[in-house]
Amino acid sequence: MTPTDAIRALNDEFRKTLRGGRVVVTGGIAARADANIIIDRVKSFDAFSTDNDPYGEHDFGALDEGGDQVFWKIDYYDSDLNAGSPDPADQAVTTRVLTIMLAEEY
Repeated sequence: MTPTDAIRALNDEFRKTLRGGRVVVTGGIAARADANIIIDRVKSFDAFSTDNDPYGEHDFGALDEGGDQVFWKIDYYDSDLNAGSPDPADQAVTTRVLTIMLAEEY
């Protein structure tokens, strides 16, 4: 398995289960009546392409909900959340953070 394959598998598992990292929703998402629908859509997102996933890591997506564009992004931090991960393919040294936001909040 290549490092990219490992990162993609870890990202997919985290995004689909919301286990193995931290999840952050912005105020714009939290305030919406359909916030749970948005989270479910992020969990089931599979519309990856070379345009939105050029490195093949499944770490970003965009979707439309209720007329608004929603972005989600997975970032890789070290175990203490003080700096970037030294190796995003190694779950033992990486804390994944999934952020879900309205595009206008970016």
